[in-house]
Amino acid sequence: MNKIEVALLLSTSYFLGGIPTGYLIGRLKGIDIRQHGSGNPGTANVYRTMGALPGIITFAADFLKGFAPSFIAIHYFYCEGATWHSLGHWWIPVTAGGLAIAGHIWTPFLGFKGGKGVATSAGVFTALLPWPTAGAFAVFGLVVAITRHISAGSMAASVALPVLCVFLNPPERKPLTIMACAVCALIFYTHIPNIRRILRGKELSFEHKEHAPSAAGKEEGKND
Repeated sequence: MNKIEVALLLSTSYFLGGIPTGYLIGRLKGIDIRQHGSGNPGTANVYRTMGALPGIITFAADFLKGFAPSFIAIHYFYCEGATWHSLGHWWIPVTAGGLAIAGHIWTPFLGFKGGKGVATSAGVFTALLPWPTAGAFAVFGLVVAITRHISAGSMAASVALPVLCVFLNPPERKPLTIMACAVCALIFYTHIPNIRRILRGKELSFEHKEHAPSAAGKEEGKND
């Protein structure tokens, strides 16, 4: 590997993470997802607004945006025992994953206003920390089943991940545990509006459906 390859990996990580999947799916259906439901172009709002299949596609694509560059970084750009200033150190997969998450949250394609980073973070950590991430997925499912709120499950999973890293992550991968702590704080930051709605009892459950009008429906409405 050389510096050009590393630079290409990192820039690709950011711009790949920035692809606004939910927004693009909404446009295919003739709507701007930012004008419906919570206004967020992430999985939960797409699911509530457009249905299960668009929601699943959004999650899968956002997951892969984080997984692909992180998997490449950890398997092809990391060398065990590399020094901090050399190519192949932990800073490369950590930075690649972090840029993918940042690209999703602050997408350059939508005025730097994107999703909340949960699905992309899940992809990043599945590539970098598969076993702790599997446990975090279990926590997510349990909390969503109890509370019926995807936001609550997302925040619980973000807390569970660094905790599980303490027990399941080998000491030499401590930088990834630190990264998990940083992303946990970031997930809570992006969920501040959700936290406020939860405290007020106004948070929407994942079962709540927002029926967005189709493009054809909008035209019919204009003609009425």
